[in-house]
Amino acid sequence: MRKTIFTMMMTALAINFAFAGGYQVRLQGNKNTGMGLTGTALNMGSSSIFYNPGALTMMSQKLDFSLGASAILSNVTFEKSGSNYQAQTDNKPSTPFYVYGAGKINDKWVVGLGIYTPYGSASVWDDNWAGKLLIQNIALRAIFYQPTVAYKINDKIGIGAGLVYATGKVTIEKGLNYSPTSKATLEGNAASIGFNAGVYFTPTEKLAVGIDYRSKINMDVKDGDATFTLPSALYNTLPADNKFDASLPLPANLDFGVSYKASDKLLLSLELNWVMWGTYDSLKFTFKEKGELLNSSNPRLYRDSFIPRFGAQYKLNDMVCLRAGGYYDPTPTNEDYFTPETVSLNTIAFTLGLSVTPVKNLTIDLSYLQLSGMKAEKSYAPDNFSGTFKSTAAIPGLGLSYRF
Repeated sequence: MRKTIFTMMMTALAINFAFAGGYQVRLQGNKNTGMGLTGTALNMGSSSIFYNPGALTMMSQKLDFSLGASAILSNVTFEKSGSNYQAQTDNKPSTPFYVYGAGKINDKWVVGLGIYTPYGSASVWDDNWAGKLLIQNIALRAIFYQPTVAYKINDKIGIGAGLVYATGKVTIEKGLNYSPTSKATLEGNAASIGFNAGVYFTPTEKLAVGIDYRSKINMDVKDGDATFTLPSALYNTLPADNKFDASLPLPANLDFGVSYKASDKLLLSLELNWVMWGTYDSLKFTFKEKGELLNSSNPRLYRDSFIPRFGAQYKLNDMVCLRAGGYYDPTPTNEDYFTPETVSLNTIAFTLGLSVTPVKNLTIDLSYLQLSGMKAEKSYAPDNFSGTFKSTAAIPGLGLSYRF
C-alpha cells in the first residue's frame, strides 16, 4: 500500500513539474507576437532584451520602455478510446506579461532590464474525469529577471548578453485511487540562474540577420510540500505531509532569424527556433522522509523541436502599423509518455497585430494569436491511459511602448 501511494505521487510530480511540452511562452512583446512571434532579426526596441540583446545597440532612440500582457484562453478536449466518453478542461485565463527598459549610455553601450514570464500556464479538469489519477488541476509560472548590456562593434554589428535570474512556482492536485475524495496536493518553489546572448548584423540597409541563445536553466525545488488527503486508516503507514527536492530542466533555445525591408512600408521576417527539449530525458527527485521507496527517476524522453516562423509588418502611415504572421510548432513529447497535464500537440498558429501612435513617442500595441493543436490519438503507457486529444487557444494581447 505504502509503495503504491508513493509511486502514484512520484508519477504525478515527474509529469507536472516539467514546465514543458507546450508551456514555453514566447509572448514577450506584442509587436513581435503580431509578426508570428519573431524577433531575433528585428529591431523593435527594448523587447530585444528577450529576443536578441545584440539588437539593442541599433535602437533609434536614447531611451525605450515597453510593457504588456496577454490572456491565454485555452481549451483541451479528450475522447476516451473505445467509448463515447468525452471531457474537456475548464481553464482560467493565464496572463503572461513583460516589462522592459533600455537606455543608451553612449554611441557604443546600451543597458537594460527585462522582467518577463517565459513559462507558465493553468489547466483545470473535472475532479472526477477519467484521467483524475494523472491530473485534476495544475497552475504554474516562472518569472525571469534579466539585467542586460549590449555593445555596438560598428555600424553593422551589435552584441549583447544578459544574466537571467529565474523564479518559479507550481501547484498541482491529482486524485488517488483509495476513495472518491483521496488526492495529492503538491506545491513547490524553485530558483536558478542562466543567460541570454545574441548577435545582430545588418549587412545592408534592408537586410538584418540575428542569432540568439538562451541557456538551459535547472530549476531547483527545495523543500517542496506534498500533502495527502486519504482515509484515516492509511495515515498509520503514510504521513499526511512530506517534503521533497527536485531539479527541473527548462530547455535551451537557439534562434536564427532574417528580416528584409522590402520597401519603405513593408518589413518581412523569417525565423527558426531550435528548442532543446532533448535535455529533458528524465526527472529525479528525493523525498525528505527516508527510505529507498521515496527516491525515483522517471523517464520523459522528450526530443528537440524546430519551429519555423514568418511575419510581416506594413506601415500604413505615420500613425498605424499592421502585422500578420504564423508558425508551426511540433510536439516534443514521447509517444509513450503523453500526459493530460501538459497537452502538447502538433500546433498551427496564426497571428495578427496592430500598433497605433496617437501622440509622439507613445505607441499602443495590440496582438492576437490563434493556436490549433491537431487532433491525435495519444497514450500514457505507465497508467495504460489513452485517448484522442485536441486543443485550441485564443490569445489577445495589449502593450504600450514609449521612447524618446
